[in-house]
Parts: sequence; structure tokens; C-alpha cells
Amino acid sequence: MGTVDGPGIRFVVFTQGCPLRCLYCHNPDCRSIYGGREVTVAEVLGEISKYRSYLKDGGVTVSGGEPLMQPEFTAAILQGCHALGLHTALDTSGYCPVPVAAAVLAHTDLVLLDIKSYDPELYQRVTHVSLEPTLEMARHLDRIGKPTWIRFVLVPGLTDPRHNIEGLADFVATLKNVERVEVLPFHKMGEYKWERLGLEYLLKDTPEPSPELVAATKAIFRDRGLFTP
Repeated sequence: MGTVDGPGIRFVVFTQGCPLRCLYCHNPDCRSIYGGREVTVAEVLGEISKYRSYLKDGGVTVSGGEPLMQPEFTAAILQGCHALGLHTALDTSGYCPVPVAAAVLAHTDLVLLDIKSYDPELYQRVTHVSLEPTLEMARHLDRIGKPTWIRFVLVPGLTDPRHNIEGLADFVATLKNVERVEVLPFHKMGEYKWERLGLEYLLKDTPEPSPELVAATKAIFRDRGLFTP
């Protein structure tokens, strides 16, 4: 159950596997494609259908990991949710060739697009992959008029340089399909997972952003006419 992964009460499906290696990842257990447990589309839809009455004003969000690493599986789940009359959302980094994502997007009502940074070098440092595929996905979502929420994780001393935030705000302001920008304050709720997995957590000394920094960041987006809840 989730209440922050799209509108209303959501059933959230977490897929296994992610091509990014974000420094602040709170689901490092979802990184490897070989982790988790195997389930069929029918099993997932059967579980979702049990909660259908609770989801009538919400829906289903497929997250991860990166759902677009399993495009056929993700598309089949979303298509099945539509057959159940449920709203669908895709939580993605957008790091995927647009043609691969097309079948998934055909059954997606809302995209939650995570843009980790706008400065290419900083994006590489944060995620260990290139920024351009995500920007191209954002442009494609705009071209097809797909309702989108942009998500940006605010990390003090990492993603908070003003030029980085302003660059992202200027880019998002060019997109006509974006309904809101969510500024997500950095947190350490996933740090224990890194420890259990024997991974070095490089942000262990990084504080959570102050309310003043969060407010100032939201103001930059609002100055471009973008809605930030």
C-alpha cells in the first residue's frame, strides 16, 4: 500500500533490477535482476484484485528497481489493471530506449519520472549513467501528451547546487504534459539495507535538507509556473 506514489491509495508493485547505481538509493536490494522472487502476471493481478474496492480512487503503481528493465511483464500488469478498471502509474528513471518503453506507456495513465539532476556531470556522479536517455524520455512523454509528475531528490551537498536546480526547472518548464514537480527531501531510511548487503553507503554523513532549503528549491520551480505540492 502506498499513498505517495501517484494519486489516492495505491497498490505498489516493486520490480527487480535497475541499471542505475544512485548514491542515495533506498532500494539497493532491487538493483540486481537476479534478486527477488519470480511471480507470474496472473499472480500479481490476482493479488491486486483482492484490494480492488480500496483502489477505486487510487490505482496501481509499478516501481522498482526499474520497471522498464522488464517491459513485457510491466506492460502486461498495467494492461491487466486497466481491465480491472484501475488507474495505472509507472515510476521510472526513464533510462530506457523510447521504443522499448512504448508498449508500457500504452497502458500507463501517469508517469512518475525521476530526474536525479540536470547537470550531466553531476547526474553521472549521482547515478553512474548518462542523463540524456532520461531527457529524451521526458521529451517523448511531452510529445505524446502523457500526464507526468517529475520527481527530484534534494540532497544537501550533492544535488542542491542552484545551477543544477535552475537547469532542471528551466527544462521541465518547456514540457506541457507535466502536472507537478515533487521535491523529495533526502532521507536515510534505506541505509540499513546497504549495511545488510555489505555495500558502502557514501552518504552516511549527509544531513537531511532543512525546511528552508526545501522551500527555496520549490520556489525555483514555482517561479517557472510549475506546481509543487
